[in-house]
Amino acid sequence: MAFADEWARARAIAWKDLTTELRSKAGFNSVAALAVTILLLFGFALGPDSAAVRAAAPGALWLSALFAGVLAFNRSYQVELDGGALEPLLMYPGSRRSIFVGKLMANFAFVLLLMTIVIVVSLVLFQVEVPSAWARILGVVLLGSIGLVTLGTFYAAMASRSRAREVLLPLLLFPMLVPVLLAAMQATKALIGGDLLHEAGAWISLLAAFDVIFLMATFLAFEYVIEG
Repeated sequence: MAFADEWARARAIAWKDLTTELRSKAGFNSVAALAVTILLLFGFALGPDSAAVRAAAPGALWLSALFAGVLAFNRSYQVELDGGALEPLLMYPGSRRSIFVGKLMANFAFVLLLMTIVIVVSLVLFQVEVPSAWARILGVVLLGSIGLVTLGTFYAAMASRSRAREVLLPLLLFPMLVPVLLAAMQATKALIGGDLLHEAGAWISLLAAFDVIFLMATFLAFEYVIEG
């Protein structure tokens, strides 16, 4: 029964965050605009060399998702902080980890929608044909998004009580995301290129291992971090 209550609480938090974002739309529009702008800048910087543009596509995709995602994570706890609702939420009976799970689900849905836009724009802008291994690439996108959202949601909670959270969050988050982004970019690059050296499987396995480790570590540590 306790698990059912915690799961219901997590779903309620996720639904609240998603409906709030759906009603305002300003947050998602600004994040999506930033991601597209970063992709356009990459395209202009690389110039007309189509081979160089296609080679840089995986890096541009994941870096644009990273920088745009930071804006989304900064907003994770903003509504509760601005309305003074965070403390009452923490005092609610039950494990505080359900708050993390709810925020995680909402941010995951947000980032997946963002990644959909980024992928479509990348295919057009970088002139990348849909590879035959598109299903495996979608798997990499899911695994990479899980790692990005897990750490982003966790460190957003850590930085939420700081007045300089917009600056603090990237400082905490970026170094921790290096292994996730490296594995995601290398796996994406290998699959787009046909995976001639059969290296994608190793990167995907490494990415999945990072996701499991980070999910477990952040879930266990959240209750202590949110105390502030």
